[in-house]
Amino acid sequence: MEKASILNLETGDDPVPVLFNPEEYSQRREVTYAQTTIPGLSGPLLQFVAGAMQTLEMELFIDTYVDQGAGEDARTIADQVLSLMSIHPATHAPPRLQFAWGSLVFTCVLASATSTYVMFREDGVPVRMRLQVTFNEYRNLELEAKAVKRETADYTTEHVVRQGETLLSIAHDAYADPTKWRPIALANGLADPSEIAVGDALRIPSLPYRDAHTDREFS
Repeated sequence: MEKASILNLETGDDPVPVLFNPEEYSQRREVTYAQTTIPGLSGPLLQFVAGAMQTLEMELFIDTYVDQGAGEDARTIADQVLSLMSIHPATHAPPRLQFAWGSLVFTCVLASATSTYVMFREDGVPVRMRLQVTFNEYRNLELEAKAVKRETADYTTEHVVRQGETLLSIAHDAYADPTKWRPIALANGLADPSEIAVGDALRIPSLPYRDAHTDREFS
């Protein structure tokens, strides 16, 4: 089976090979939602806030033991991995990495590493150890822009009010945020949010929106 490897993207040096592939690995990803409570609704409305970083966790096994109790210091091999948390002089931060194993390619940084020594030579030098590592996904604004095609809030220019709709619910449908009802009210000259009636045709402005009367911008 193809060996896993860890490539230092800052230096471009030869990848650090994983001598024994991990038996398993786990990936974790989360997104955060905020709850908005609106009087009269049976439950809160959810609004997407942001995504959290993705993590990759696994246990690496290092074994240098040979017959007759000999074997080199396993920490020498482990230090190749641990050094990937050292600050790179050019970036003033630990290096960006690429963990690759078969179809899994993960651009990341090494966030944590825990060493457990399980076998020793007679002189106390460890020859067998487990290295529990956690990689955090690396993203910046440039990578985010390439990965996700952002679109401005350029919605339909007209909405016909239906039975049971309020300005808050229309704002939720248009902008995924019921608190952004004010641009709709201003664009339609509504002094009171409750002034809408079934069948009214409302203009839904794109965001950001600047009110011509107050010169205030809403986003």
